[in-house]
Amino acid sequence: MTPDAPAPEPQTAPPPAPAWSALFTGANALRTLILAGGVVLHAVNVYVAATILPSVVHDIGGLEYYAWNTTLFVTASIVGAALSSRALALYGGRGTYGAGAAIFAMGAVTCAMAGSMPVMLAGRTVQGFGGGLLLALSYAMIRIVYDPSLWSRAVGLVSAMWGVATLIGPALGGMFAQARFWRGAFWSLVPVAAGFALLAMAVLPRRAAARPTTSTLALGQVGLMAAAVLALSAGGISHDTRSAAMGLAAFVALMVPWAWLERRGRQPLLPAGALRPRSQLCALYLSMGLLAVSVTTSEIFVPLFLQVLHRQSPLMAGYLAASMSAGWSVGSILSAGRHGRAVPRAMMAAPVLGLIGMGMLWALLPVPTAGGWRDVAPICAALVMVGLGVGLAWPHLLTRVLRIAPAGQRDLASTSLTTVQLFCTALAAALAGLVANAAGLDAPGGVAGTASAAWWLFAVFSLCPLACIASVARVLYLSR
Repeated sequence: MTPDAPAPEPQTAPPPAPAWSALFTGANALRTLILAGGVVLHAVNVYVAATILPSVVHDIGGLEYYAWNTTLFVTASIVGAALSSRALALYGGRGTYGAGAAIFAMGAVTCAMAGSMPVMLAGRTVQGFGGGLLLALSYAMIRIVYDPSLWSRAVGLVSAMWGVATLIGPALGGMFAQARFWRGAFWSLVPVAAGFALLAMAVLPRRAAARPTTSTLALGQVGLMAAAVLALSAGGISHDTRSAAMGLAAFVALMVPWAWLERRGRQPLLPAGALRPRSQLCALYLSMGLLAVSVTTSEIFVPLFLQVLHRQSPLMAGYLAASMSAGWSVGSILSAGRHGRAVPRAMMAAPVLGLIGMGMLWALLPVPTAGGWRDVAPICAALVMVGLGVGLAWPHLLTRVLRIAPAGQRDLASTSLTTVQLFCTALAAALAGLVANAAGLDAPGGVAGTASAAWWLFAVFSLCPLACIASVARVLYLSR
């Protein structure tokens, strides 16, 4: 440097991210407990149902509607999540959370008393609506109750609550399934819902800070989304390929007017630019959706595959299937506090690990075994790999949506995170049911039909992480 050269500008390092303890101290402690509790309640129910569903089908029948238990639950959750921001503005966090918990408990009672699959599906629908309200609140209130510096940590923690559910849900469901009293698993959720509702009454604000500025709701888009998923599911009930084709055609026909309403309607579900193919928001939502589809495909049918093809008990099958969400939780905790160059690496790791894991499941799950640890350990490793990859990317994908959403649409962006995740989960459940039934899950059924369903499921859905590699690369390119 020459003597008269200007001194370089001092380089100031970015402020360090607050520690995890900031979420558990002072006023944040109870807020964190109640927001995390909403996710736990919803997620525990997911794993309880996945663990006991083979026993339910054995008892009351309805194997051809196996995937409908997830499809209807999640589709109803979409409706609840989409209405959550309006309910939050009208009734505040306390009233909305209390209503969601009460509806969820009503659905659990209906499931516990079900004597046929139609009644079970009705109960799952009611549960899903209440659970959607609770789940969306957990994300929507992050921006309201925390400082922006804690958003990434809070999103990571809320996402990690699925890991807590992986410890509770399979144990609860497996215990009741092995006792041949699967109804008790649903009964046990009722007092849990009541407990979280009471906690919400003590912690969350009575009223919202601002009244809603519009009287309209995006009921058109929500209705079309639900109808499209249900049409796809209906096409998958039969193993007839013509029915499947009709279901796919109906799905596309319903999503076209949805896209038109979303882009031109007065009350969108997604922030502006989310449907523009060249926008970063579109690439972010696409990446989230593809990752959610990969996980859902495995979570729905893996407990059944493990029990039929690999001789696992309901309890063990539930825990093995839940290892995917355990990997998701670990990945979220490890990745949430990262910044700088570590973020792009974490985001790209998700689809790469997912592709490897799905490929391993495609090779391993369809082959019947005696179920020893040498047979099951590679399957468990593949499930963890898929979940770990999603967890590494998920907090950064969600946080980036919140940060780049247009001004004035941050609340909409918050609720859209849950809407997109739930829609993709419902879509994945419908597609998985269609593929499994077409591959012979119900006819011929048995070991041969189940093995065929497993082979085709993972062969088809391995395309999702492959496509996600391109969408994440697009996100990183546009963010430079």
